Amino acid sequence: MTPELDVYPGTFPQHPPSDLNSPRHLVDHDWRAFTAVEQMTNHWARPGWADGHRAYYWMLTFPGASELLKRTKQCQDELGHLGMDTVPEDGLHVTMLRVGSTGLVSENQAQRLGDLAEQLSLEAFQLVAHPLTGSLGAVRFTLAPWSPLVRLHAALSELGRQAGVPGGKPTAAFRPHLGIQYNNRERAAAPVVESVARLRTLDPVPLEIGSVELVELRRSTDRAPAYRWRVVRSVPLRLRPQGASNWQD
Repeated sequence: MTPELDVYPGTFPQHPPSDLNSPRHLVDHDWRAFTAVEQMTNHWARPGWADGHRAYYWMLTFPGASELLKRTKQCQDELGHLGMDTVPEDGLHVTMLRVGSTGLVSENQAQRLGDLAEQLSLEAFQLVAHPLTGSLGAVRFTLAPWSPLVRLHAALSELGRQAGVPGGKPTAAFRPHLGIQYNNRERAAAPVVESVARLRTLDPVPLEIGSVELVELRRSTDRAPAYRWRVVRSVPLRLRPQGASNWQD
């Protein structure tokens, strides 16, 4: 069964979609939420990320996903006039779950978390990345379906409880997405919405999710701000039986 999502302040969108599997519904839901934004915020002006801060996260990463990289670059080029900070090719990711800062989570705890994850029967799945939408502080792809992502989040949250780590937001607050540009200043949302709308007819990109990564995450300011990470453990997801579907709960 897929855990239920709920209204949760501090997430975007606050209200979850009523259907976690329909691509059309998920795309429309994300777009309606973005078009209701009046003022975009600076993504980097977030509490808890002082210089030198590092934290453990569970993430999905996309090394070698050539079709995704091509579509991302196309969208970034078309939106270059907005002056946002682009996500580099090796920085594309889906944040699954915060584990905790390195000051609160020891290396031994992180290793135990990875060991526990490898004992689970976590199943590989397929996603589709749909161009294009946004949030209060970013431009991003809509992902579909959500159900396998929500189930994975719930499983990783349970492992965190077993390992005794601080953890992040509950599964009920999970809103999966794949960001490609981060907004770097306060600005009116309307010009961004207008620019993003022109890219919404691009073909979606299929993604094969065969592993989940436990990473030590940091912010880099070497050139433009970006997220960088060190992979602590890459946990393979088991292959689905032939003919199995993502859509089943």
